[in-house]
Amino acid sequence: MEREKAFELLQEYVKNEKLIAHCLASEAVLRALAERLGEDPEKWGLAGLLHDLDVEMTNADPAVHALESAKILEQKGLDPEIVEAIKLHNEEAAHGQQRHKTFHHALAAGETITGLITATALVYPDKKVESVKPKSITKRMKEKAFAASVNRDTIMECEKIGIPLPEFVETSLNAMKKIGPQIGL
Repeated sequence: MEREKAFELLQEYVKNEKLIAHCLASEAVLRALAERLGEDPEKWGLAGLLHDLDVEMTNADPAVHALESAKILEQKGLDPEIVEAIKLHNEEAAHGQQRHKTFHHALAAGETITGLITATALVYPDKKVESVKPKSITKRMKEKAFAASVNRDTIMECEKIGIPLPEFVETSLNAMKKIGPQIGL
C-alpha cells in the first residue's frame, strides 16, 4: 500500500485530529528507527501511520483494539508483517501472542514514546516540540504521575531493539521535530 493511500485510509477511520497527529508522529518515529536499524522505512512508517486505525471504532478498548485494524488491513492486502506488528502493538488483545520481533518492539515503543514527547512539549511555554530537549524526556520517564497513561515499560522495549533509552529518546524526538508544524507542535 502506498503511503498516500494509507493516509486516506487513516482519515476514513480516524476523525479526531489529535489521534491523526499521534499516528503521523508514530510514522515519523518508526521511519527514523527503521533508518537507524537498517530496516525498510516505508514498511515501518506504514505500521506507525496505521497502528491505531481502529481506535475510534473500538473506543480504544484494550480487549479488542488493534484486532479490527488487523482485519481491515488484511482485507486491503497490506503486508502481513505490518499487520502482525500492528496487532501486537496491543498485546492485551493479541490472545496470548507476544511481541517477539524487532519490528514489534519498535512499533510498541515508538508509538508510545510519542505520547510522552507530546505531553512534555505541551508543558513548555511555546508548546513546541522544537523546544524540548532529550534530557527533559528522560527526566519525565521517571515521573510516573506525569503523563500517567504512558506505559514506561513499553517505552523501555527500545532496549530489546538494541537502542539505549537516551538514544531512543533523541532519535524519536528528532523525528517528531521534523514534522512539528504538521502535528500542531
